Amino acid sequence: MYRILALTAKDLRLLLRDKVGFFFTFFFPVLYATFFGFIFSGQGGDGPGIKLALVDEDRTDGSRAFIERLRAAPEVTLVLARTDGSGELTREDAVALVRRGRAAAYVVLAAGFGDRADQPFHGGPLQLETGCDPSRQAEAGMLQGILTRYVYQGMQETFADRAKLRQYLARSMVDVRQADELDPAARAALNLFLPAMDQFLANLPEGQDSLAGFQSLEIKNTDVARQRRGPKNPFEISFPQGIIWGILGCAAGFGISMVSERTKGTLVRLRMAPITPGQVLAGKALACFLTTTGVATLLLTLAAVAFQVRPGSVPLLALAVVSVSLAFVGIMMFLSVLGKTEQSAGGIGWAILTVMAMIGGGMVPLAFLPAWMATVGHVSPVKWAILAIEGAIWRGFSATEMLGPCAILLGFGALFFLIGARAFRWSESG
Repeated sequence: MYRILALTAKDLRLLLRDKVGFFFTFFFPVLYATFFGFIFSGQGGDGPGIKLALVDEDRTDGSRAFIERLRAAPEVTLVLARTDGSGELTREDAVALVRRGRAAAYVVLAAGFGDRADQPFHGGPLQLETGCDPSRQAEAGMLQGILTRYVYQGMQETFADRAKLRQYLARSMVDVRQADELDPAARAALNLFLPAMDQFLANLPEGQDSLAGFQSLEIKNTDVARQRRGPKNPFEISFPQGIIWGILGCAAGFGISMVSERTKGTLVRLRMAPITPGQVLAGKALACFLTTTGVATLLLTLAAVAFQVRPGSVPLLALAVVSVSLAFVGIMMFLSVLGKTEQSAGGIGWAILTVMAMIGGGMVPLAFLPAWMATVGHVSPVKWAILAIEGAIWRGFSATEMLGPCAILLGFGALFFLIGARAFRWSESG
């Protein structure tokens, strides 16, 4: 065991001395994950302001006028129709959008909204139904202010029309006379106030049509807890990709180092020492394993501290990282037998790794891959590596669900390692 650890330490020291290799092993994945995380973060929204799912159950001129005012408001972005284009949102659709995090809140214009807006002096407060994730209280407070502003903006537009307002007063006087449930004292007060207001408007000089509104607004909010079924932020997608690129660099680097040691006679000299071939391969494999797990740990720590990437299960994430590292240790062994020189081994190795990344989600996130490419990607260890890491971070994999990708990764690693070990030549002429 001592000899294996000594060989491992030798390979790690060589990696630390290679400044270019050290940069691409540890720092390039950090730059990749951070850069693409910020790019993805700019693609998450469909417009400025609070994303608001709006349901019009009233479908009157009054509700449509209110929707048009909100549509023009810079503070919100409205979602009015289903994503599949099958029609307008229902109440259930809007709740589902908030629950899945596709909208910050929803607003329902219930039946009677337009009629109530047309009767500012009778019938109680104008009501709006809203729903918001209770963890987003700041946005909920902003939303109430925005809704209040645009409700009263419509009332101000109404009150600027003296003739229309007098029509509302006349209708309200009729409603008061017909409202049997109205308190007698309130009926008497309204029977005095409404005719007096109508007379006041009739005698108001021309050019003085503006009048403050009398209508109150009541907003009834319902908490809608978000169900986390996707990544909480774009860095939960970009950092698994960054980890994979770091691990790919480790596999390629250690594979090329084995070719270099073979062509330069280092392996022959090691075999002349009291060291078995198995110990040499074990030392190289352990060095590669420690480096890949170190890269993954570095990126996951940075993601947690700087970008709020929190794993759903730390034990399952550890299982995923170990499985990915073992798989690419085997791939490293396979890459070491693909060329007789460092240049040929590096060219062939990176070509294979790049194709694995292309079809496995290393360049384009798995969620964005076309269906046919996602199917082809089953043959790529990169796909199962990203799936395992994402499964522990945001996909919510159970222990049973995690066994599938981890077992496939271990199978890939064992197969590639056996092929590489069988084909490995200890000298250039051998």
